[in-house]
Amino acid sequence: MSLIEKAAEKMKKTESLVEKAARKAAENSAKAEPAAQTSANQVASETPAPAPAPEKPVQAEPVAQAEPMAEPQAASAPVSRSHGRRSRHVDINFDELRAQNIPVLETDHSIISEEFRIVKRSLLLNAFAKGDAAIKNGNIIMVTSTQPDEGKTFCAVSLAMSMAMERDLTVLLIDADVEKPDVMKRLGVKADKGLIDVIEDKSLDLSDCLLRTNIPNLSLLPAGKKHRLTTELLASERMGEIVDEVAKRYPDRVIIIDSPPVLASSSASVLALSVGQVLYVVEADKTREIDLKEALSMIGSCEHINLLLNKSRFSGGKKKFGSYYGYGHH
Repeated sequence: MSLIEKAAEKMKKTESLVEKAARKAAENSAKAEPAAQTSANQVASETPAPAPAPEKPVQAEPVAQAEPMAEPQAASAPVSRSHGRRSRHVDINFDELRAQNIPVLETDHSIISEEFRIVKRSLLLNAFAKGDAAIKNGNIIMVTSTQPDEGKTFCAVSLAMSMAMERDLTVLLIDADVEKPDVMKRLGVKADKGLIDVIEDKSLDLSDCLLRTNIPNLSLLPAGKKHRLTTELLASERMGEIVDEVAKRYPDRVIIIDSPPVLASSSASVLALSVGQVLYVVEADKTREIDLKEALSMIGSCEHINLLLNKSRFSGGKKKFGSYYGYGHH
């Protein structure tokens, strides 16, 4: 073998400097790659990642609409638990009222209508008196009597109808005579839930029991179911809250409460604690003076008691109002 051939063979077995450099560079590059990845991961963990742009299907429209449904709107309402619920509407039977000689329309100028116009005026003056003449709870009027069948419910309904003729009043008629609830019957209205139900069941809302009528400014609250603890329920703190709520909800509201007779139920003396005025019905030629005095002492917690003589008879010479307007009295 010549020297040239031996040199060529040796070069095949021995890496050139260039090859060694290339191999070394490749090895260094392979070692540096994991390190670079680790370093990049560390930087990524230390630097907060920008929030990914949501895709169109993920954009939730209800989130943008949630603001107007916020709870504070309901809290600003006078009755926070009603949540927009409305009371049920009923139609008062005017034919039923006329058959009972109860005032119906402002054009009614019968003797009964004119008598109740006089009665309501003094009560309204007391109800909205100002300054030193103001009466606490003066807009809450209880109608009662000594014994049953003296005409208190007739007077309560007639007074409510007469007051509802006023242009700037809202009237709420409450039947609190749970043992003998005749208000709805006289008005020709049917109802289930009422005052006792909303007192006993705190989850029940007052608006569930109130009845709106075909007389725009007259609402009704039925008596509700009979209960063995009626007096205790009427004397409860819950009853006080309900009375305050309905009395103060509207500044022009008058509340008329048809109460049980004083000597027939202890409920009347309890209700007298919450009212500002009492319209006390006395039946002519029947109510005994001794019973009247006893009954008045039992509701003495109310300082403003007005006596109303009912079922009195007028002779022809003493007839008033009806003769002037040309209406007869049945």
